[in-house]
Amino acid sequence: MFSDKDISRFTNLETPFYYYDLTLLQNTLKKCASAANVYNFHVHYAMKANFNPTVVAKIKSVGFGADCVSGGEVKQAVELGFDAGKIVFAGVGKSDKEINFALDQDIFCFNVESIQELEVINELALVKGKKAKVAIRINPNVDAHTHHNITTGLDENKFGINSWDLPACAEVLKKSAQLEFVGIHFHIGSQITNLDVYKSLCTRVNEFANWFEERGFTVKVLNVGGGLGIDYHNPDQQIPDFEAYFKIFNDFLEIKPNQEVHFELGRALVGQSSSLITKVLYIKNGKKKNFVILDAGMTELMRPALYQAYHKIENISRVEASSVVKYDIVGPICESTDCFGKEVELPETFRGDLIALRSTGAYGEVMASNYNLRNEVRAVFTED
Repeated sequence: MFSDKDISRFTNLETPFYYYDLTLLQNTLKKCASAANVYNFHVHYAMKANFNPTVVAKIKSVGFGADCVSGGEVKQAVELGFDAGKIVFAGVGKSDKEINFALDQDIFCFNVESIQELEVINELALVKGKKAKVAIRINPNVDAHTHHNITTGLDENKFGINSWDLPACAEVLKKSAQLEFVGIHFHIGSQITNLDVYKSLCTRVNEFANWFEERGFTVKVLNVGGGLGIDYHNPDQQIPDFEAYFKIFNDFLEIKPNQEVHFELGRALVGQSSSLITKVLYIKNGKKKNFVILDAGMTELMRPALYQAYHKIENISRVEASSVVKYDIVGPICESTDCFGKEVELPETFRGDLIALRSTGAYGEVMASNYNLRNEVRAVFTED
């Protein structure tokens, strides 16, 4: 991924920083848009994956909408120029302040996650004299076969309305004058690489859409969420198979005339577009372990500490070496969980070498913190 020119440039920059390949990002977005347009599918970008303004501007430029899970994300989407008619607002705990702000923006839809939330949105919309468009987020009890901490579609998860609560939900919708029901919404998890999972989701979407139609509701929108994963082990195979992904929904959803199918993709769009570039501070060789201590830690990249996520680690200062050593790759934070990888095989590594942690475009920079009073991590772009 990195040319000699890139590495020379990195050598002169203060580390750590996130390096974004905007050309790769643009190519990924174009391929996704092209594949979705074949079926007239609607794509909303999941802002939580990465809200770097430069990255988000590229995404907006291809015509995608925005999928937001906080009032702050709604606000940034509006400020960055997303069409309010393409903004959806999900989240299990929307505050009154957040709901009111979204109502003022006349967003496309609230993805509602509880019966009580329906009632609150109706009350707040009444005060403003507005009608709020809502989609019901249903927990379909579909196993995404991904990491337990990023599964969202099982009965044990906090997200969405469970199937046994749908009759009560329908009653609230019928009596709530300020709510306009537009459809149903699902999201079963993240980093899904087995596309067969989506066939199971389609079956459930069809069942629930029919359930609402049988009770007199018009289901205009089928929002199937996102969750499409990337290949963390082979980051140079950089663009997901969007054609196969969208084809599954075209083949297995029972799409009625005038129904729209919406997606909320995040990681698949931005995940491979960035690497965290960090420098070796120290090498500690022991009897049982050899440690590479970096100037980046869990404050810059939380995913490995949070749920043991894998990122490919490369010594880009020593692409070729006569000897290979196994290292534990760790950061400087005063926590034992501040570790990026154990027993990682690298060329023999020395103080000052540049290390790249690949595939950090999603849930990398956005989850950074200043724990230990760390400095804010910078972003560097190919176009800088």
